[in-house]
Amino acid sequence: MSDIRGDAEASETVAMQASGSNTATPKPTHSDKINAQSEIIQGLMARRSVLPSGGSYARVANAVLAANSRSAESELRAAQLRARAASKNWLPSIGPNISLSSLGSLVANIIVEQVIFDNGRKKGEREFAVADVEVAAVALAADTNARVGTGLGLYINALEARQKHVLATRSAKDMGHFEWVMQQRVNGGVSDSSDLNVLRQKLLEIRATQSATAEAATTAIAELNAMSVGDLSGVSGTSRIPVSATQAQPLSVTQSEAEKIRAIAAAKVDRAGQLPGLSAKGTIGEGGSAGLSITTDSLLGLGTGDRLKAIEATKEAAGRRVAQASEDANRQLRKLEGQIASKERQAAEASGLTAQAKKNLDLFQQQYDAGQRQVMDVVGVYETFARQQENEVTLKYEAIRLRLAMAELLGVLADGSQI
Repeated sequence: MSDIRGDAEASETVAMQASGSNTATPKPTHSDKINAQSEIIQGLMARRSVLPSGGSYARVANAVLAANSRSAESELRAAQLRARAASKNWLPSIGPNISLSSLGSLVANIIVEQVIFDNGRKKGEREFAVADVEVAAVALAADTNARVGTGLGLYINALEARQKHVLATRSAKDMGHFEWVMQQRVNGGVSDSSDLNVLRQKLLEIRATQSATAEAATTAIAELNAMSVGDLSGVSGTSRIPVSATQAQPLSVTQSEAEKIRAIAAAKVDRAGQLPGLSAKGTIGEGGSAGLSITTDSLLGLGTGDRLKAIEATKEAAGRRVAQASEDANRQLRKLEGQIASKERQAAEASGLTAQAKKNLDLFQQQYDAGQRQVMDVVGVYETFARQQENEVTLKYEAIRLRLAMAELLGVLADGSQI
């Protein structure tokens, strides 16, 4: 009997002592006890968001979370209720028994059954229910971080499209000036019309890019507003996301550990079901009786030993799944670390190349004004400068996306206590 209800009695004793020592303190619920005793849930609650407080990223995250339907929270609540119900499974079971006597009259009795020894089945059921809460808690944290990651991804897409739209607008203006100059030269018979046609084609391409970036920015903001509370069109700006691979345990590993605990508890229940247990049963009412009975889910046979070995093997398999999840997460983190370092280095190099391209453009412009260069020479250098600007913007936002991906993998896009 002690192995069945030991955990529940201990928790009830703690609750009684707490309520007796301070009447003003509310009695902790069963969910509070699970949260306090679970290392996994405590670890989730201790996570802190890496998004700079009060910045544009935090504003987007808060708006996105405020509109979250939190379907995973319903799953967590259901798991908490199941755990609360399982915490009382050591108590006697009571139920009615209605039968028809030989004389044609109904006989109603009450059956009371108390498990005396069940090979740890009831305890395993309680452990399974608690582990189910932990799995649901990890799922809620992952769902919340994924939602914030999606919202921030849309925000970054909008910022990148806006910045590229500004570059395209500037390029269209400059290329329009070159086209006007070439038109005057053609009208004066100084240049060939083929160069003018080339410039007009380039100008059309730039204007197409200008329209595409404007549409991309509008679409990203519209999608972001659809999953947020309020209008985020006026939010702008970026900041560095201080995330590192050692900041927290990846959520995928935490989930595997919770699932391992649940699988081991399920194995305990399965194992207990293969072995006989002992329970006391009594009938209250007409013709009442009492006695002991041996219970089992399945009869013992030649395959019982193999079934028990198979159940034990599930524990080892659960442990190996945790190791595999840890290996996969570490590999992904190392990959993201390398990609972040590479993109940030390339962005810094692109910034230097853009500055150099601007110097070359200024030099060619001066030589053109002095009559030493043709219009198409300046146009070629200007296109190089424009490409470098766009490449710099692309690399900048790719590095930001990689940092967001690492933060989502680690589950640090939102405060665990708020989740």
